[in-house]
Parts: sequence; C-alpha cells; structure tokens
Amino acid sequence: MSKVEVFRALHHSRLPGDPLVLPGPWDAASARVFADAGFPALATPSAGVAASLGYEDGDTPADEMFAAVARIVRAVDVPVSADVEDGYGIAPAELVERLLATGAVGCNLEDSAGGVLKEPSRHADWLAEVRDVAGGELFVNARIDTFVRGVADPGAAIERAGLYVGAGADCVYPIGAPVGVLPLLRAGILGPVNFLGRPEGDSVRELGGLGATRVTFGPGLLRCSVDALRGVVAGLG
Repeated sequence: MSKVEVFRALHHSRLPGDPLVLPGPWDAASARVFADAGFPALATPSAGVAASLGYEDGDTPADEMFAAVARIVRAVDVPVSADVEDGYGIAPAELVERLLATGAVGCNLEDSAGGVLKEPSRHADWLAEVRDVAGGELFVNARIDTFVRGVADPGAAIERAGLYVGAGADCVYPIGAPVGVLPLLRAGILGPVNFLGRPEGDSVRELGGLGATRVTFGPGLLRCSVDALRGVVAGLG
C-alpha cells in the first residue's frame, strides 16, 4: 500500500470516540518527535510553519512553504499532509506537481483569500481541477472558513461541504467551528470531518464521540512548545 493509500484508509471506518489524531509539525525536529511518539500520520499547519520561518500566518512565500514541507516529509517515514493555504494563486497542475515533489500525500486548501470567502461554486470547480490532476495521489482536505470569517450559521458550512465533497474532496475542515455544532455538522456532511482541537480543550475522544473523523491542532502544539521553552529559559538565569 502506498503512503497516500495508507493515509486515505486512516480516515475511514473510524469508531465513535476514536478520531484520527494528526499532530502538526512545524519543522523536521518536531516531526520526528511526533512520529517517534507513534502517530501514524502528520499534518503541517501553515501558521506553525510560518512562525518557524519568521513570518506571520499567511505571509510565507510559496517557495519557502514547499521547501519546509519537503524537509518535514524527509525527516519521517509516516505520511504527511501539507497545509498550503489557498494555493498561492498557483494553477492546479503546477500546485499538484509541487506538492507531490515535496513527498506530501495530502493538502489543506482553504476557501478564503485575503480574509474574504471565495464564491463556493467556483471554489468547488477549482477543487475539482486539483482532484482531477492529482488523481488518487493526493488526499484533499477542503478547509471551510465560514466560522472564522464571521458566518456563524452551520448551514453555510454544510452547504459548502456538500459542494466540495461533490467536487472530489476527501475530507472537509470547518475550521473554528464551536464544539457544540459538531454533531449538526456531522449529520449534514457526507464524508470525513476534520475538527480543530485545542491541547487544553475537549479530549480527542470527546470530539470523536461528537462526530469528528480527524482532529488537528493548527499551531497549538507549537505554542505549547514555545511556552515550555519560555519556562526552561526563565530558569537559566
């Protein structure tokens, strides 16, 4: 079985309370820590990688993001999915080519740019192009930005999810959705649902019981690492 086939299989036949947990490495060293801990796959967070490279979230040049993803992939033996934001304006064929060149088996692609939600039907068409070019070689996680762009109605996220799944997305990611609406999202969405967890928040078992297929943490684990480092540094003086 190829790595992308392994990654895709990890998303299916999940039992309630047993979501796929994908830690978010920001560099090769953190990737090795997560892989050595036994996690079967990883998913890079764009904000975490940006911070590791000295950029604000959303400001990382495409070349540097792809290079960072390649270093992370090279450091571990488990499948890695890459957050490549809104695709950096790169045409689908080139985007897929560059992603595959890093060794990544999947990608996050978000449906807003510059803080503005994209028109969902046009975005679905774009996702379909990415999926068609990639064939089965990339697991496409379609991020839905309604909640983080001020649209609190779960119905808006469910509507977009239907379009994206219809376009061939393997999973949808309503980032920023409140825990309380997770059962409603699960009931209205066909296919796997990615939920943004917090290290100090609800347990992954609880999130899985509410309907999360997989749980990622964005830059949350990087922030935990920085906080721990601050504690170490404070004791050096």
